[in-house]
Amino acid sequence: MTGSGPETAAERRRGGSAAGPQQRGTGARALFRELTGGDAAGVWSAPGRVNLIGEHTDYNEGFVLPFAIDRRTAVAAAPRADGLLRVVSTFGDGPVELPVAELGRAHAAGELRGWSAYPLGVAWALGEFGADLSAVPGADLAIDSSVPVGAGLSSSAAIESAVALALTELWGLELSRETLAKVGQRAENDAVGAPTGIMDQSASLLGERDAAVFLDCRSLAAEVVPLGFAEAGLVLRVIDTGVRHEHATGGYRERRASCEAGAAALGVPALRDLEVADLDRARELLDDITFRRVKHVVTEDRRVLDTVRTLRADGAAAIGPLLDASHVSMRDDFEISVPELDVAVAAARAAGAVGARMTGGGFGGAAIALVPAEAVPALSAEVEKAFAARGFAPPAQFTVVPSDGAHRDP
Repeated sequence: MTGSGPETAAERRRGGSAAGPQQRGTGARALFRELTGGDAAGVWSAPGRVNLIGEHTDYNEGFVLPFAIDRRTAVAAAPRADGLLRVVSTFGDGPVELPVAELGRAHAAGELRGWSAYPLGVAWALGEFGADLSAVPGADLAIDSSVPVGAGLSSSAAIESAVALALTELWGLELSRETLAKVGQRAENDAVGAPTGIMDQSASLLGERDAAVFLDCRSLAAEVVPLGFAEAGLVLRVIDTGVRHEHATGGYRERRASCEAGAAALGVPALRDLEVADLDRARELLDDITFRRVKHVVTEDRRVLDTVRTLRADGAAAIGPLLDASHVSMRDDFEISVPELDVAVAAARAAGAVGARMTGGGFGGAAIALVPAEAVPALSAEVEKAFAARGFAPPAQFTVVPSDGAHRDP
């Protein structure tokens, strides 16, 4: 995300607060009362996500396996009669307001900027998917979040999904969750300017407790896959390096362009259409950098499919080698890791993790480690020690739990 993020500086260092639904809703409701002097009609919340495996495969029409986490963004909201859309957040400088009917003009003029581009962009994108923005009422939206920003946990999709769900209900729209995922992606791509795929919004809207969302990013067919971490005595630790990335610019765009160039050179609509057996031909046709980008995506798609198969056949404890191989591929072939991420992964493995990898778009953010519950203290200590030895700032470390997707809070 651009601008300030949805937690204080202290919470960023700790990885954000894992506030429960009631606490989160209370924060959003209190902010709403500050904004309006009255009570919200309701609170809607949506989770961040961890991508268990499948990085940079989504915009290549491939496969991903994310899950919703127990850190959420809450939106307290109520309709307005005057057609004004007003948004405020715990991570912004103050209210931002715009007539709903002006969203199209403001988008075309590039006036949707900073943190407010996310909620305002969602409202604009709802118009792209059938909402009559000249007829819907306005709304007041107050946003609070416990999803760490820039850690690869998709704080942006949590905002988009919560706002989309809130406005859909306030405006009486009949849109499926699959369509709302497209709304969030359109907002991210066109209003914010980040060239991301649809994985994050899908995980935030479709997630279920103790399960991942196996998503085909071409057909958008989604299947819930039980994870069984607790049954296997495992927990998923996030190691937030504190190195912040920005997806709207730089390396992310370059990687996507390389993938598109590779697909064009190989005569396929998207890298999804290649098999591992096609890599020998790809090596002959492509320059070394483009080949390695293609190799990562093709092999990562295979790893997602293998992870789903392994979870079903052998359980969570058996997927470690696939997580490890994913990190090596991102480090060496896609070149999106950073030293802090590599240190986090190596330290986690040394401390007993069954598997570890960086997660998210890369160039910073977080690593994940699947670890026996009893080994968490040793892992935390080993990671702290390894970061100190390299002169890195201490990372934030915390456990995330596969959780339900977006909903209206009680």
